[in-house]
Amino acid sequence: MIRIVVVFLVSLFLSTTLYAQSISKVKVVSVADGWANNSVNAVIFRKNSLVTHKLTQYIAFYDKDRYVVLGKRKLGTKKWKLKQTRYQGNTSDAHNTISIIVDGEGYLHIAWDHHDNALRYCRSISPGSLELTEKLPMAGSLEEKVAYPEFYTMKDGNLLFFYRNGQSGKGNLVINRYDTASKKWSQLHSDLIDGEGKRNAYWQANIDQQGTIHISWVWRESPDVASNHDMCYARSKDGGKTWEKSTSEKYILPITAVSAEYASKIPQNSELINQTSMTADSKGNPFIATYYRIVGSAIPQYHIIYHDGTLWKDLNLGFRQIPFSLKGGGTKRIPISRPQVFALNKGKRTTLALLFRDEERGSKVSIAICKDLQQPEWRIKDLSLLPVDSWEPSYDTELWKKQHKLHIFVQRVEQVDGEGKADVPPSAVQVLETDIN
Repeated sequence: MIRIVVVFLVSLFLSTTLYAQSISKVKVVSVADGWANNSVNAVIFRKNSLVTHKLTQYIAFYDKDRYVVLGKRKLGTKKWKLKQTRYQGNTSDAHNTISIIVDGEGYLHIAWDHHDNALRYCRSISPGSLELTEKLPMAGSLEEKVAYPEFYTMKDGNLLFFYRNGQSGKGNLVINRYDTASKKWSQLHSDLIDGEGKRNAYWQANIDQQGTIHISWVWRESPDVASNHDMCYARSKDGGKTWEKSTSEKYILPITAVSAEYASKIPQNSELINQTSMTADSKGNPFIATYYRIVGSAIPQYHIIYHDGTLWKDLNLGFRQIPFSLKGGGTKRIPISRPQVFALNKGKRTTLALLFRDEERGSKVSIAICKDLQQPEWRIKDLSLLPVDSWEPSYDTELWKKQHKLHIFVQRVEQVDGEGKADVPPSAVQVLETDIN
């Protein structure tokens, strides 16, 4: 067990109270060196970089030669079995991430190297294996312009696969479903959220303990990130077949800008970021993490937009003090990461946590914790001694869902603004193990 004790003095700011916190209960497990010339291994929309099935944890990343590397270990151990696959990716584009999942029968599924190009997908040849099949189709349609592949597990062991069909500013959300019994994919929705050729939705999703699928998204009007606006919401209680608003009003599909439920109205040019994270508590209430700049302020702040069972609310964490601006296309070099959000019900209390990276704190792996949502007092602690530069958080969603253990994919990477490559050597891929307390 690695014990880290660091004390930071943090100013009181806006309506929330902050204080420094000692760091403890952090364990770091090394894996291998990986590609670090941009953030392709360490962006937030990897679903997933790490995933646990029963007692085995799997990992995926690109190595220095752009090959997809898979690994597995028994939980609680430090020894990884690694395999460099035959597959490579265009790592010059930080969008071209690797996403993995394990289905209910133990087969590993992988999608990689997508940014508006043909589907690249395969699965393991047998349960628990790191050997992969040849490239496979899924539903066989709308597979020529795939971006942002994301896997999700259902309670019955079947899978969902989300991706954008189209391009930035002009794209629609597609959902495929995998049946473990037949080992076949089908297309659940070819166009769940429709940009109508004018815009596209950048989403984040979560499946809660009851099996309800939650989706939230911002609209983008053009490839310029500054055109992001608003936060919308939908949910499905029948495995993704039908969709409704938080009021239980049924959507007529596809969802459009006119028909969408707006959890928060946020204008363009607010430094609103896309593709963040969301979760739900044990009661099924959704929590959406993001950041943006409120009117009258020059400083983008982290926000948690959540539904309390009756109303949508917007919680401004308010601890940041340095302004910045979001403009242009491509993968941006941003002084803060997009956040991951966690929610736990402890008796009558709801505990929230936000996982992030901020240059104000030396670009370390940091977490902000609020013990009680009704009394939003936040404490911030750093989980790493050294900076991680352009890293964004991704974690083992299945392990968190089942055991509330937080295993984080960590790698120090450098992102050049746009889609450039930094001249840096490969860096260590690690798993940081901690808890929220």
